Formats: sequence, C-alpha cells, structure tokens
Amino acid sequence: MYQNEGSTTGTIIQLIIIIAVIAGLWKVFEKAGKPGWAAIIPIYNLWVWIEICKRPWWWILLFLIPLVNIVIYIILCIDLVKKFGQPGYHALALIFLGFIYLPWLGFGRTTYQG
Repeated sequence: MYQNEGSTTGTIIQLIIIIAVIAGLWKVFEKAGKPGWAAIIPIYNLWVWIEICKRPWWWILLFLIPLVNIVIYIILCIDLVKKFGQPGYHALALIFLGFIYLPWLGFGRTTYQG
C-alpha cells in the first residue's frame, strides 16, 4: 500500500514542535516557581501563565472573546518576557516563533524576576 512520505515527515515535524513548546513552557513555569506539569493541562496552563504575569484571574475569561483574545495574548507575551528580564520586543519572538523562544527562555540563562 502506498504511504504518502510528506505526511509522515510533516507529522514528525509537528511532534517535534509540540514537544519543544511543552518542554519550554514546563521549564518557564518551573523557573517562575509554578508546577511544570501545568504546561500540559489545557486552560490551567493559561491560568498559570496569567498568574506568572501578575494579571487578574478574570483575564482568562477574556480569552473567550474573539479578537480580544489576540490582544490579551500579545499583552501576556510582553508581560512574560519582561518578567524574565528580556526587552518587550522579545515578545515578537514569543508570538511568531514560540516553538523556538519558549525553550530558549526555559532552558536558557534567563531568570524569573517576578
């Protein structure tokens, strides 16, 4: 039976990206004094991210509003990189290249500055 080689390669690349994001977020959470396993729990990982950024709990509800959720995500990305002592423009790397930036933030020499 014929198997499409492209789909196998694409699946492997997707798995690598998913693992990189989870591992990076796990380490970011641990550096911030939160449980790393929270990175793999949907919704709860967002709650923890909001706590790390020192935003009110009800911001999680803003993620339910279309278009507002994009703005809130951008603000949280800016807040997160600043909490790790990075300049605000690093949020662009987090937004567009999160699969690279999260592992760099988590496994790199950055420290959480709360």
